[in-house]
Amino acid sequence: MRLILALTLCLIAAAPLSARAAEPPAILIVGDSLSAGFGLLPGQSWVTLLQQRLMHEGYGYRVVNASVSGETTDGAVQRLNRALAQHHPAVVVIELGGNDGLRGLPVSRVRANLELLILKSRASGAQVLLVAIRVPTNYGPRYTTSFQGIYNELATRYRIGVVPFLSDQVAVDLALFQADGIHPNAQAQPLLMNNLWLQLSPLLQRNNG
Repeated sequence: MRLILALTLCLIAAAPLSARAAEPPAILIVGDSLSAGFGLLPGQSWVTLLQQRLMHEGYGYRVVNASVSGETTDGAVQRLNRALAQHHPAVVVIELGGNDGLRGLPVSRVRANLELLILKSRASGAQVLLVAIRVPTNYGPRYTTSFQGIYNELATRYRIGVVPFLSDQVAVDLALFQADGIHPNAQAQPLLMNNLWLQLSPLLQRNNG
């Protein structure tokens, strides 16, 4: 009886590990409202379109959207460890900085936070793709230029891909934005996904399902 009970307990303990091992590898999106689908209907956001593209082209990945509207790099640093431990992503896409810039947070603080997010993700075994965010010029050209420089600087230092969230095609077309002039609308989402795909796809392997 004791042997049977012990074997049963071992099987129960091993079951969650086996189920997790059978899951497709994850692409973890760590972002703010631009990735959380603010102002969009379900199924319209670039994150959802990315999952559809992966399935259509034979990539066996699941997309986990850990984006939160209003998120700052400070907040992401606090919650990243839990997301990494829960999902064990193969790739982490970091789309953050917009809310930091709107609040005029020090460039050095934003840089340090993004660097920590990159290092934490890499330490978990994930590849990293950094998404560069444009900020308004409210705080003057010096702040804006320094802020924009963060992304290429970190991408060069850590040899990771960096992609502008708003391509030149999207950034200058007001018809692609919601009424607030900040969040891209549904029409813009395929353009955003295609822009990111160019940098993301080289990090992926086909038929991982």
